[in-house]
Amino acid sequence: MENVLIFAQEQFVLVILLVVLIFLSLRYEAAKSGEKLSCSQVVIAANNGEAVLLDVRDSSEFDAGHIVDSIHIPHAKVANSLQQLEKYRDKKIIVIDKMGQHSGSVVKTLVEKEFTAVRMGGGIAEWQQDNLPLVK
Repeated sequence: MENVLIFAQEQFVLVILLVVLIFLSLRYEAAKSGEKLSCSQVVIAANNGEAVLLDVRDSSEFDAGHIVDSIHIPHAKVANSLQQLEKYRDKKIIVIDKMGQHSGSVVKTLVEKEFTAVRMGGGIAEWQQDNLPLVK
């Protein structure tokens, strides 16, 4: 541990550069995966009829509890199921997953196909943490 501190002191510029590069890389990846909405923003958009909710979790997770009126397409099948989403092209598609691990790539796929898509930050885990209802 002492060697790491000595290295950091001697190579201060390199350490700062590494931290900056890591930060920029994380920001770039977050921006690439689309806009992120909070649970309250999702509720407002859905209640106003501005958006449709797309749950991309596995079937067992979806069956255990999902947001009312959400459409279910597992994340691995979204690219091959775009025809099913075609009727929602005029609405914002809010992508929901378990904790945010798959929603970014699904949003990227949808945006590439010219859908308006965003992701719900924190996924169903955050929804449950906010004590919002799920249906089975």
